[in-house]
Amino acid sequence: MRKLFTILALGAITLGASAQYEGHKFFDNWSIGVNAGAITPTTHHAFWKSCRPMFGVEVTKQITPIFGVAVEADANVNTTPGKNAIDQMNVSWLNKVNLSNLFCGYKGKPRVFEVEAVAGMGIGAEFAPDNQVIGAAPAAYGRLQTADVKAYDYQFLTSKFGLNLLFNLGKSRAWTFALKPAIVYNLDDQFFPGTHTFVNGAHWDVNTSAIELKAGLTYHFKSSNGEHYFTKVRPYDQAEVDGLNARINALRGEVADRDGRISALEDEVNDLRNRKPQVVEKVVYKEVEGKSTNALETAVYFQCGKSVIPASQLPSVERVAAYLKNNAQSKVVIRGYASKDGPEKLNIRLAENRAQAVKNCLVKKYGIAESRIDAAGNGISEMFSEPEWNRVSICTMDVK
Repeated sequence: MRKLFTILALGAITLGASAQYEGHKFFDNWSIGVNAGAITPTTHHAFWKSCRPMFGVEVTKQITPIFGVAVEADANVNTTPGKNAIDQMNVSWLNKVNLSNLFCGYKGKPRVFEVEAVAGMGIGAEFAPDNQVIGAAPAAYGRLQTADVKAYDYQFLTSKFGLNLLFNLGKSRAWTFALKPAIVYNLDDQFFPGTHTFVNGAHWDVNTSAIELKAGLTYHFKSSNGEHYFTKVRPYDQAEVDGLNARINALRGEVADRDGRISALEDEVNDLRNRKPQVVEKVVYKEVEGKSTNALETAVYFQCGKSVIPASQLPSVERVAAYLKNNAQSKVVIRGYASKDGPEKLNIRLAENRAQAVKNCLVKKYGIAESRIDAAGNGISEMFSEPEWNRVSICTMDVK
């Protein structure tokens, strides 16, 4: 029962630690690495003389920034006269504890240098050279102890303890280079098959152990948080969340209100575009030095905020040009106006520009002499009750 409570407590601690970070889904924080180095028996052998090359692969799942698990497979290169290229293998389940994060805390990104403790269990195998005679077989095998028994393959349980010295590379921390010293125990003793551990108990005997000195290069796959490692979850208190929600709702209201105003303006613009302007053309009578004289007037209407003559208004300008060409002694007075909508300074400038636009059209398009044209802006007009009718240039021509 005590073991069960211990396991449940460790599970709760692991889940609680994971909840503090982003990127802790099942497919997050996986890595794969390659290892290479050397292994040598611990005792009764010349250390360097008995050393042999080894290589392997490792797949790791980091469960929290502190705790991870891995599966490791190593192979030892045969340096004896035998024909086997590989004479030993070991597959291990490893538990990893990042000591740097455990004692110094995790800051949301791996440090450049970290230390990791490793411990686990595995299954080893040794492959005997072909036709090698070892003498009498051990009694534990139930075989006759004759002198012509050949060497045999056997498997055994292993246990591993070590340290990983981690160098996390690059800004993204996607790669890690590691130095991995470790000691590996043959729990079955040196000359007994794997069943020995279960019958007589495990042997953590230094005389049946080996020292590993390896270097490894690991690639960390990108996680769902967009990084190659755990990132801290930013804590929010409820007051801050409520304030943000209120601000979001207020902004949504402002957007909806603005959309309504834009829609209303679009409807007004479309209505103005579809409305045909009324062309005013009439003969008026003025008093000049006590005498009545008549003058011909026509109007050129403009779009809201514009001083460019619309295509629909060009016939009115052409009518003025035709009259001036047919009456060489006549002159024209052009006065530009603007409605009262919008800023006053803008409207005054629009009135002037509208008068000049009609003048420029008469001069450049129809060849009317500038001396026969008097163009000026008359500012804001309230001659008509409809605002758009006040966006106009009125052309008044002398009738000779």
